[in-house]
Amino acid sequence: MRNLDSRKKERKKERKKERKKERKKERKKEEEEEEEEEEEEEEEEEEEEEEEEEEESRKEPKRGKAERKREKGRSKVSLTT
Repeated sequence: MRNLDSRKKERKKERKKERKKERKKERKKEEEEEEEEEEEEEEEEEEEEEEEEEEESRKEPKRGKAERKREKGRSKVSLTT
């Protein structure tokens, strides 16, 4: 009887340990998945920002050249006067 009881207790402890390990693994997997999702979202946001910056930079040089020409013209005028 004692042997049976002790075996039962041992098995119960083993099962409990196994369940605990499984839960721990599951939590770890979930955390990793969440981290991966966050990283992917951050990467997407960065890509979008880069694309927006590229679009803006494409538009800016055209305006920048005209502004520079105007400034050059003004500086020449100010030098001659």
